[in-house]
Amino acid sequence: MKQILCMSSEPWSNKLPGRTQQIVSRLRDTQILYFFPAQSPRGKTYLKGGRQVRPNVTAYELPAIPFPIPERYHMLFQMAWKKVGRFIQDTAARHRFRQPLLWTTHPRHIHLVDQLEYSALIYDCDRSWEGLPPHWEGSLAQAADVVFAASSLLADRLSPCSANIALLPNGINLPLFQPHTVRPDPMPGVTAPILGWAGTIRAGLDLSPVLYAAQACPDWGFLLIGAVDPDNPFLRRLDKLSNVYLTGPRPATEVPDWLYRCQVLMDLQRTDQPFDDVISPRLYEYLATGRPVVSMLWPDQVETFPDVVYGAHDLEEFVTLCAHAMEEAPGFVSQRRMDRAAEAAWPQRVGEVERILTTAGLLG
Repeated sequence: MKQILCMSSEPWSNKLPGRTQQIVSRLRDTQILYFFPAQSPRGKTYLKGGRQVRPNVTAYELPAIPFPIPERYHMLFQMAWKKVGRFIQDTAARHRFRQPLLWTTHPRHIHLVDQLEYSALIYDCDRSWEGLPPHWEGSLAQAADVVFAASSLLADRLSPCSANIALLPNGINLPLFQPHTVRPDPMPGVTAPILGWAGTIRAGLDLSPVLYAAQACPDWGFLLIGAVDPDNPFLRRLDKLSNVYLTGPRPATEVPDWLYRCQVLMDLQRTDQPFDDVISPRLYEYLATGRPVVSMLWPDQVETFPDVVYGAHDLEEFVTLCAHAMEEAPGFVSQRRMDRAAEAAWPQRVGEVERILTTAGLLG
């Protein structure tokens, strides 16, 4: 049984499992210690020990680094990371880990690499890490035996640092979106056609297409599913419109019911993030329903799935394409959309990870 030390950038969650959790929890014949950052700058949760979250996975919160320490303060910087490294070493020793596979997910994990014993190093890059010293990620990719990249642009950016980069896009928990499931109507009595969005409504989420379309087409309903950041500048105006519905956060198991209730699904942009080509799990979830999808694009952006997604470059085009999407013939490209989602199912993605690591002699 292969032992894996997993350094995640996010806590273990039974409600909203992220990319790292989806991957490592599906690796077969493995024993995994899953470490995630402290959730409070002065938290002592790490003293309580680990939590067995799967028969083969134990999750541990790491000791906190109480305040940001610039790297130029070399001694303090090293002391902080050595404390974290000792915690991981001691935990691995208690679990009798010997030369495990080290799975990293964040550029800051480079500060642990020299402190830990491992047989091989994996770096899984799922986003562009802005605001961090570039040499952190460069050094981590250079040290890694295999680098997984969630998009072609990420792979290109890391290519000067590693010759062993494999493309590994995001995936989807497909069983939640089975098309023939009998689903309750979460909006009984609403007869208007519904256009929906699912995901956290962050401060930087550009809701101008929703506002523009809701004002231009009062006979349409606009459904926004997810937690809301009150600092989003469009929320106050949207909240005044009777054809806009904000549900707040919903359990992951309910989200498919809401998405299937929509005639059209909307994929929006974040103004606080530069354009990248990482495909969000949200888009795969949309495709799994077979419903038409209209995406907002940056001026020079080309739609990744032009055969199954409508791509708009301005507000007027967004409304026009939403109207076309609602008039789409039933079943026109629904199956093709669902096939695209099926190709991205997490078991498929993890099968590719296992194939690559086994071929490289790192698993098995």
